[in-house]
Amino acid sequence: MSQAAEAARTVIMTVDDDPGVSRAVARDLRRRYGASYRIVRAESGESALDALRELKLRGDLVAVILADYRMPRMNGIEFLEQALDIHPGARRVLLTAYADTGAAIDAINVVDLDHYLLKPWDPPEEKLYPVLDDLLEAWRRSDHRPVPSTKVVGHRWSARSSDVREFLARNQVPYRWYSADEPEGRRLLAAAGEDGMRLPVVITPDGTPLVEPESVDLAARVGLATTPEADFYDLVVIGGGPAGLGAAVYGASEGLRTVLVERSATGGQAGQSSRIENYLGFPDGVSGAQLTERARRQATKFGAEILTAREVTGLEVSGAARVVRFSDGSSVAAHSVILATGVSYRRLAAPGCDDLGGCGVFYGSALTEAAACQGHDVYIVGGANSAGQAAMYLSRFAKSVTLLVRGPDLAASMSHYLIQQIERAPNISVRCGAVVESAHGEGRLERLTLRDTGSGETELVDAQWLFVFIGAAPLTDWLDGTVLRDEHGFILAGPDLTPDGRPPADWELDRPPYHLETNVPGVFVAGDARAESAKRVASAVGEGAMAVMLVHRYLEQS
Repeated sequence: MSQAAEAARTVIMTVDDDPGVSRAVARDLRRRYGASYRIVRAESGESALDALRELKLRGDLVAVILADYRMPRMNGIEFLEQALDIHPGARRVLLTAYADTGAAIDAINVVDLDHYLLKPWDPPEEKLYPVLDDLLEAWRRSDHRPVPSTKVVGHRWSARSSDVREFLARNQVPYRWYSADEPEGRRLLAAAGEDGMRLPVVITPDGTPLVEPESVDLAARVGLATTPEADFYDLVVIGGGPAGLGAAVYGASEGLRTVLVERSATGGQAGQSSRIENYLGFPDGVSGAQLTERARRQATKFGAEILTAREVTGLEVSGAARVVRFSDGSSVAAHSVILATGVSYRRLAAPGCDDLGGCGVFYGSALTEAAACQGHDVYIVGGANSAGQAAMYLSRFAKSVTLLVRGPDLAASMSHYLIQQIERAPNISVRCGAVVESAHGEGRLERLTLRDTGSGETELVDAQWLFVFIGAAPLTDWLDGTVLRDEHGFILAGPDLTPDGRPPADWELDRPPYHLETNVPGVFVAGDARAESAKRVASAVGEGAMAVMLVHRYLEQS
């Protein structure tokens, strides 16, 4: 694309809820930049986000976003944080009064704010244009070109279509969704030589159609690394959640040749969270996707390799090497291994739920499916933080959100700040002592039978959406016979291996296992997969860093 053509599609956006101020900002911008850029103005954060999404789908570029701080419902900082996820390359400017400069300074760390401008900015030749000139020049020097988007043609109530959308979204792969029932979807299917009987069809940026692709094939075709560059490393990290990403960052930054292997998408359960508000350093909260993407970029900046859609099926000891085997029969070896496999949401055992998975019954997919819940009644099963965060996020789209909690209240399993937010949300209700007895529907979820655990009474309710967040099952079955685990499958390490003061029976070294070391020397565990772990993002990141420190100690003594 030529520079002139690129500029014609490039947007400078201004957002202010005061119509007079909004028009004044747009007027000043058009006077200076109207010949080279499109000036788009919005009068609320919500409408601006809608416009940004539309620009994203069309492949248009956004160079600079100016947002007023004091806007109702969604202030400028909250808006810019969400805008960052849609157009991460855009330069961000906060318009603020003198009294709010403290908030503007804090926003520099929260949303990577590029600049803040005090109102009024008259004369613009002195106070507005020089700032924007510098930001536009910095934007032009950066790699701001959009990645050609992948196209997904599928059926709204197709489990595999849902899986593909979830995979692409969580791996930060831009894609556009087309229903196979709509004209454009039919046109794409025809161009791919398909009749719609096999869905989804994924059309890669180079125009190659993939029919019902497996995750590993899809990953390779959309630019995700799936094959290690070497046969041997200092450190293999298995699992790309907060613990694994933390280990990859610290391992690579401290000189270890590091490869991280993830079976689905980096971020783990935390990456699916709409908002994490109790993570150190983010007083206004941060989305799981945003935190994950920053951590992933940080790890690769230090030289860590990240492999996606690779399922690990075995761990073997071969002399000083620790060999990690993949489901396709290939393997990679290293001096040390950190197990950061995390946990997965337990499946709901109620009749009908398995048949409707991805067709109205979802596990941890709130972010991907939220927009489609517009105006509908949504049910969420679970009483921990993940369920509470999903409820708060979905309440922005759904007509109503009902939390179904088996226990007597939320206090035992949910953070206090989330409970307070849920109590204040007008369209969220909590039903304690309630469980899903069964799910009903032909091809998609239509109704739920709910049971009161106290009285035993049942109730049939209309429902199109059920999101399940019930407990955690460790992803450790593949370690059976190699690494010691407790009765629930969580990995034992450090002091938990020596309750009587003696090392495990097969331990051959003259020292006890290090704190996060398993019964296999040189193999460590971090995060939710470890027995008695804290199950919090901050602790998982900390354990990832600590495990790397212990890896260094192990390597020095080997």
